[in-house]
Amino acid sequence: MTSLRIIAGSLKGRRLLAPTWDGLRPTSDKLRETLFNVVAAQVGEARVLDGFAGTGAVGIEALSRGAAQVTFVESDPRALALIERNLRHCAVSDRYAIIRVRFADAARRLPPGSFELIFLDPPYAPDVIVSSLEAAAPLVAPGGVVILEHARRDAAPARAASLAKTRDIMSGDSALTLYLPASGGTGCE
Repeated sequence: MTSLRIIAGSLKGRRLLAPTWDGLRPTSDKLRETLFNVVAAQVGEARVLDGFAGTGAVGIEALSRGAAQVTFVESDPRALALIERNLRHCAVSDRYAIIRVRFADAARRLPPGSFELIFLDPPYAPDVIVSSLEAAAPLVAPGGVVILEHARRDAAPARAASLAKTRDIMSGDSALTLYLPASGGTGCE
């Protein structure tokens, strides 16, 4: 497994621990850099949801770049321990919460409109993509954005619940798809 590092911000250059088991697919440094280049203007002071958090790399990158708060959602106990170790390794002691349940369960418990940025990296399967977007839709704050990481081979839906696709970004075998609430807009297009 390749090493992970924080790309920019106050924690720039910090190395993150990667999983030692199969089944967890961390967002690559290159794809995270692309993601944060696209949403750079929105990260500062944003409330961020890192769904299917895995290593915590996306949420920690957001904290490094000035996010006000990050909520990590993960159900795998090994990944939860990895997120906690990565946060400690980066000396992050506040501005985050970890929710230890499946994403759909967390989404039902969180208040509507709670997050300006929602990053979802569900298992690469079309049915999981749609259900994850539908669960996330009520959580987007006005002017917020949902970013979905998925396999390039799996086309992201044009719409899911109240979300409308605005942009696809391809990178190797992966893709990022940006969604906005159907009635809102942001400067990330």
